[in-house]
Amino acid sequence: MEALNHLVSSPLLIVHVITALFALAVGPFNLVRRKRDRTHRMLGRTWVVAMVITAVTSFGIQQPFSALSGLHALSAWTLISLTLGVVAIRRGNVQAHRGNMVGSYLGLWAAFLFAALVPTRTLSQVTAAAPLTTVTTVLVILLAVAAAWFVFRPQPVVAARRRLNTWGTKNLRAPAATGTRRL
Repeated sequence: MEALNHLVSSPLLIVHVITALFALAVGPFNLVRRKRDRTHRMLGRTWVVAMVITAVTSFGIQQPFSALSGLHALSAWTLISLTLGVVAIRRGNVQAHRGNMVGSYLGLWAAFLFAALVPTRTLSQVTAAAPLTTVTTVLVILLAVAAAWFVFRPQPVVAARRRLNTWGTKNLRAPAATGTRRL
């Protein structure tokens, strides 16, 4: 119960957890879907912002009576990697962009697993003490991701355009074989 009180009393930790879970949920959408379209760019920008907020807020989160940990070093490296990934894609270097972004996502998973599996960490204690809170938070994050996907989903492409007849209106039939106009 002490961990839950710690979580509730720390708005920085709440922001950190929400943005980290959001980045974990959004990451696969951008990694497996078609690249170089509007949806990829919008989800990617949203993901980068969530990752930056997650990394920056981690520096304000420390276990009592301890200095910065290895997770803080990972946060520093994540900020560098995200910056390199954004610069790479702006310069047209897709391979470097992909490597930095995938590496950042894998680092996020490593941090999540560490935070979730080490019994002294707040996340694992909150999960054990308040499973309903954990499930509710995860469901809210997944709903946010689903809403983002719905808004930015790819639109279907019309296979063939309708032809315009000589009067400028849509003609669903093929033009007459004689080439004469009907009046």
